[in-house]
Amino acid sequence: MTEEAMAAALAAKNEEAQILGVVDITTGSDAKIEPCRLGEAIQFVANASILGYDLRAAMVFYGRPELHSLRRRDCEQLWSKYGETLLRP
Repeated sequence: MTEEAMAAALAAKNEEAQILGVVDITTGSDAKIEPCRLGEAIQFVANASILGYDLRAAMVFYGRPELHSLRRRDCEQLWSKYGETLLRP
């Protein structure tokens, strides 16, 4: 991601986000993840592989009307750079 795109995602950290494409490895089925704040969605996707999720197809959609999206690698990069700042209101 560019620095500009990362800064825009940080600025949007409180917008509602939807996570799709996450598979629970234990059941082999799509994980049902409720909409949440973008910062929380980034944290989840950046760390969910440790919790037993397959994130190869994971996407985070946010903004109105859901024009923006992040892939797993984007989330990992954002979490690495901003960390806990993404979770603060």
